[in-house]
Amino acid sequence: MNQIAALPMYNVSPALAADWHALLVDVLRNVDPRAAIVEPDDLHTFWRRPDLLLSQTCGYPYVLGLHEHVQLIATPRFDAPGCESANYSSVLVTRDDAQFDSIEACRGARAAFNSTDSNSGYNALRHAVAPHAKNGRFFGATLETGSHLGSLRAIAEDRADLAAIDCVTMAFARDAYPELTGRLREIGYTRSSPGLPLIASTHVAPEQIDALRDALDEAVTAQPERARRLKLKGFSRLPPEAYESIRQMENEARVANYARLA
Repeated sequence: MNQIAALPMYNVSPALAADWHALLVDVLRNVDPRAAIVEPDDLHTFWRRPDLLLSQTCGYPYVLGLHEHVQLIATPRFDAPGCESANYSSVLVTRDDAQFDSIEACRGARAAFNSTDSNSGYNALRHAVAPHAKNGRFFGATLETGSHLGSLRAIAEDRADLAAIDCVTMAFARDAYPELTGRLREIGYTRSSPGLPLIASTHVAPEQIDALRDALDEAVTAQPERARRLKLKGFSRLPPEAYESIRQMENEARVANYARLA
C-alpha cells in the first residue's frame, strides 16, 4: 500500500504553501520516498485514511473522535505572538475603525468564524464569549466564512465585526497581506491550548513513527531560512492527553449555557 501525505493547515499564501510542500518533501525523502503528496478535498475523510503517513489536523476534531483513528506524531512550536512553546491561542480581531476594545464590548456585534469544527476560530471564541452570554446568546449575527482569511476579509469589508484568528495564521497574514491586516486591530487573545497536531494513521509502524519525528526535526535544522519563513522553531512530542484542554474549553462553554456561537 502506497502511503500519502499532506500539510494543509497553514498554506496562507502561495509562497508559504511552497515552503510547506518543500518541508514535506524533505521529510518523506527520509521516511518513504514512494509516498505521494496529495491535495485532499475532504479533510475529515483524508485524516482517517489507513494509508495516511503524515498530515496536520486541528486539535478540535482530534479530540472529538479523530484521535481514535490516528497516532499523534508531533506538535509544532512557532515563533509568533500568542504562541508559547507548543501552545497557541487565537487573536481577537476587529476593524481598525470599530468601537470595540474588548470581548465584552462586542455584545450584539457580528461574529465571523471559519468553521464549526475549528478550535481557533470557533471553539476558542465560544469559550471566550461564554462568560458574557445571556440566555445562550451574545452576538447579533454570525457568519461562517470557510477560512481564517475569509473571516479577516469579512471584517475588513464590514460584513462582520469580530473573529478569533489562529495566531500563527495571523502572523502569516501580516507578512503576506499587509494591506488587509493593516485595516484590522487586535483586542485580545483567547485561552491557549496545544497547537495543531501532526498525525499518522494507526496503521503506520512504530519504526516509521520514530523516523517521521527524526525527519521533522532534521527538516527544521537543515533549512534554517525556510524554518524562519515558516516561523517554525521545532517540534514537541506531547502526550495525547494534552489535547483534553480543548475539550475542556468546549465543556466550560456548555456549562455556561453557551453550546453554540450565537
